[in-house]
Amino acid sequence: MAGIIAPSSLLLPSGSKLRTTWLEFNTHPGRTVSGKQIHRRNLKLRAEVNYVNDEEAKKLVAVEGYTVVDVRDKSQFNRAHIKSCYHMPLFIENKDSDIGTVIKRTVHNNFSGLFFGLPFTKENPEFVQSLKSQFSSEIKLLLVCQEGLRLVFHILVKPLTGFIFFLLSRSAAAANKLERAGFQNIACITSGLQAVKPDSLLSAGTFDSVGSTELQNAGKAGLVTIQGKISAVLGTVLICAFLFITFFPDQAEKLFQLAPAS
Repeated sequence: MAGIIAPSSLLLPSGSKLRTTWLEFNTHPGRTVSGKQIHRRNLKLRAEVNYVNDEEAKKLVAVEGYTVVDVRDKSQFNRAHIKSCYHMPLFIENKDSDIGTVIKRTVHNNFSGLFFGLPFTKENPEFVQSLKSQFSSEIKLLLVCQEGLRLVFHILVKPLTGFIFFLLSRSAAAANKLERAGFQNIACITSGLQAVKPDSLLSAGTFDSVGSTELQNAGKAGLVTIQGKISAVLGTVLICAFLFITFFPDQAEKLFQLAPAS
């Protein structure tokens, strides 16, 4: 008796530069003839994700009518966002109360949260469905996040030690989810909002922002935001001490003598 073979799928990328199209080959079990399983093959062309720089992104919005969807978390969005954008976070704050999540949240808040102001988040389960309820699959969407594509270095240990590189991005991950859900016109900014430059005459007003800071600085929070101020204060103190010792050596020596011996 012929065994049951589960459907299989193969994805082959085809594209140039940072414009990617996917060819999807699906194999489905068909009828059995003379004890042999016959498979049907379907070829489907999946949506194309267009990766652009900030100037090209402004043209997509101003000229081609793309709708901006901000996929950053709520904290970064509140600090600064494009005035005309639609906000749908790919990750939301994780307030789960199970013991494992509580431990992870505590560790996170004492490190990444404290120094970089990053919230403890989890994937938004309503991300795709919420966008599908707001937009048709034919709409042109420009997905934006703070960092854009980042090159991340990882070591592959098994089966042989080697090195692999891959790109991480909230907007790219969001684009992948949406194109799988049937959205056909998706673009992402490769450099993220942190590299967005002031509007030119051609795109004046396209990326006007609102919030307590500039778009470029919306990802900065926590202790790192005052690092520069601390360095400036320490530098000023050291310079004053150097000048005091240089121009008033006698007084400096008396002060040193007053210092308690270690």
